Amino acid sequence: MTLYALKPRFQGLLRPLVARLAAAGVTANQVTVAAAVGSVAVAGTVVWYAGCRPIFLLLPAWLLVRMGLNAVDGMLARESGQQSRLGAYLNEICDVVSDAALYAPFAVIEPFGLLGVGAVIFLSAVSELAGVLGPTVGASRRYDGPMGKSDRAFVFGLLGLLVGLAVPLGPVLDGIWAAVAALIVFTIVNRIRHGLAERGRLAGVS
Repeated sequence: MTLYALKPRFQGLLRPLVARLAAAGVTANQVTVAAAVGSVAVAGTVVWYAGCRPIFLLLPAWLLVRMGLNAVDGMLARESGQQSRLGAYLNEICDVVSDAALYAPFAVIEPFGLLGVGAVIFLSAVSELAGVLGPTVGASRRYDGPMGKSDRAFVFGLLGLLVGLAVPLGPVLDGIWAAVAALIVFTIVNRIRHGLAERGRLAGVS
């Protein structure tokens, strides 16, 4: 189970906005790039002012906005006939860049540290690679959980909220960090396993 399963309901709420954006001539690629640029800008702002803990409240706010933008660009592409090869590249690359940027500010906060944050960023990128490689073996683009992009956004948004509110976290963070990393590894395995199983089913039908 993953928060990605809630995406259709979220998209339904955004559909009126998508229609207005399409009518105004906004393209899916513009939204994709804007989400990435905004993510890097927010992350840079948080790192620059990291000594002021309330700045971390920007992270949960922006992560929610970014989830909306990610849904909007996909809907614009599919429902307004804007799907393109360039859009496919931008979508995947900008997601990985945005994730890395938005997770990075936690590296300057004790007791997070560079090693733990770096490991999660690396594993997150590998999990997205495992998902996007599905079509290369004849399966679909895999979004299996339990720690997909939406789930990671929830976790890091919550951590940003707690840091921003100066909530004492203590040694429990070590366990949380290890759990997130383990769940991402499980996600990678699930995406590979389910992709191969899907390819096997399709081969059996054909």
